[in-house]
Amino acid sequence: MAQVVATRSIQGSMLSPNGRSLSTRSDKFLKPASFAVKVLGNKAKRSGRVSLKSRRVVDTSVRSSSCVETQVVPVSPENMPNKFSDTSVGMWSKPTVRRKTKIVCTVGPSTNTREMIWKLAEAAMNVARMNMSHGDHASHKKVIDLVKEYNAQSKDNAIAIMLDTKRGVSTPTCASVNYDDFVNDVEAGDMLLVDGGMMSFMVKSKTKDSVKCEVVDGGELKSRRHLNAEEKVQRYLQPLDWEDIKFGVENKVDFYAVSIVKDAQVVQELKNYLKGCGVDIHVIVKFESADSIPNLHSIITASDGAMVARDDLGAKLPIEEVPILQGKIINLCRSMGKAVIVATNMLESMIVHPTPTRAEVSDIAIAVREGADAVMLSGETAHGKFPLKAAGVMHTVALRTEATITTSSEMPANLGQAFKNHLSEMFAYHATMMSNTLGISTVVFTKTGFMAILLSHYRPSGTIYAFTNEKKIQQRLALYQGVCPIYMEFSGDAEETFANALATLLSRRFVVVGKGEEIVIVQSGSQPIWRSQSTHNIQVRKMQPRV
Repeated sequence: MAQVVATRSIQGSMLSPNGRSLSTRSDKFLKPASFAVKVLGNKAKRSGRVSLKSRRVVDTSVRSSSCVETQVVPVSPENMPNKFSDTSVGMWSKPTVRRKTKIVCTVGPSTNTREMIWKLAEAAMNVARMNMSHGDHASHKKVIDLVKEYNAQSKDNAIAIMLDTKRGVSTPTCASVNYDDFVNDVEAGDMLLVDGGMMSFMVKSKTKDSVKCEVVDGGELKSRRHLNAEEKVQRYLQPLDWEDIKFGVENKVDFYAVSIVKDAQVVQELKNYLKGCGVDIHVIVKFESADSIPNLHSIITASDGAMVARDDLGAKLPIEEVPILQGKIINLCRSMGKAVIVATNMLESMIVHPTPTRAEVSDIAIAVREGADAVMLSGETAHGKFPLKAAGVMHTVALRTEATITTSSEMPANLGQAFKNHLSEMFAYHATMMSNTLGISTVVFTKTGFMAILLSHYRPSGTIYAFTNEKKIQQRLALYQGVCPIYMEFSGDAEETFANALATLLSRRFVVVGKGEEIVIVQSGSQPIWRSQSTHNIQVRKMQPRV
């Protein structure tokens, strides 16, 4: 059920994802808690023991409550030397109007204030992610309320809310593992890897509620680190997971990110629960374990999208296999019409440094070229010193990379098979061909988001302006590549709604319409917005701005 209109796009570059100037204020310093313990391994001719107390299952990340103060500098992209601003348009092979690849920002101690959430949203953030490993429900409720307040006030932007269902608590002498069955699942002799092998521990013994380890490869054990136990994978949702899930239902989040999913049964269990609650929350599965790979197809089929967590995968697979697997998951998600997010270590150095490594910049560019819907910042925006700089770097790198992509290389060969039973798929395909051939953007009128998502997976060359009269759909579409979701009340008259949409695009300077310019209108769906009967057609019109 959707209406599609195509309009000519503007050839020009913009730094702000919503067309507005970026704030340059940086008058506050935030001081989040962090934690570091020096652990020396056998290679340093020292040994030690660390007690890993069981706490949580959904992700095996390590966290501690001891802290030292770290200064956070909230710098806007405008404060940075920018090689990809409007002044350098001439060097671009194909300037673009808006960034298409979406950015997921994890909100934490560095960014959980109204000012910082507003700045992130204005600079780059399309999806606000809350990691349940850190903080409590009260702190996450505050962030959700702030994001909803921003969505209510913003005309040009919509921020989706993603809840990562995992949590853990530690003490200064005992690092917590948020995996309830951790004690039962590890045995003496097992090797535990921190951050994909940056540190390692050998399990020596265990008690009822703790695991004692010998340090093999030591280092600095900081807060919010990831711990991998060999061949240990979550197989079901735990009681504390359900607490977080219920919290998300009560607060009407847009997405759940579910960790360490081995098979489709976990996804189906969660979706059945959500259906029983009468809520429409999409489920994103996180591929973090080698055990998930044999069930890749069935897991993605059961879900609404996937997240590639390269750090944990790199601890369980040969590291040279991770980029290959990343490309495979992206292609599979796109061919099945599912959203895909590339995450972990994308700008890790910017947690403490103001500029990224060149390898990190290349990493973002590769994810964009491979066709990811979104790229994600974790510690960089949650507890890093330069959250806005990190978001700004991700924005400019994605924008610059998109300008070099040709449409001929963007479409998976088997795209369309997932939608072969939908006549809308044919019209989305031809609308995409028109967009690519004529150099026009696409306008979609949708109540469910289906046509906008379908068009997104075809990756038309122009922006997809998705008009919807449902706030929930507007926020959800914020995750999908190339989609600019806009809330607007629909009129019962198609021509009036078209005119209102065009006026909105003109007033927000998304498009500039010349006299007599042609447009393509695609009407598709079993329940069209303005007709009582099913209608499928494509027509060409001349579009005039409202006088």
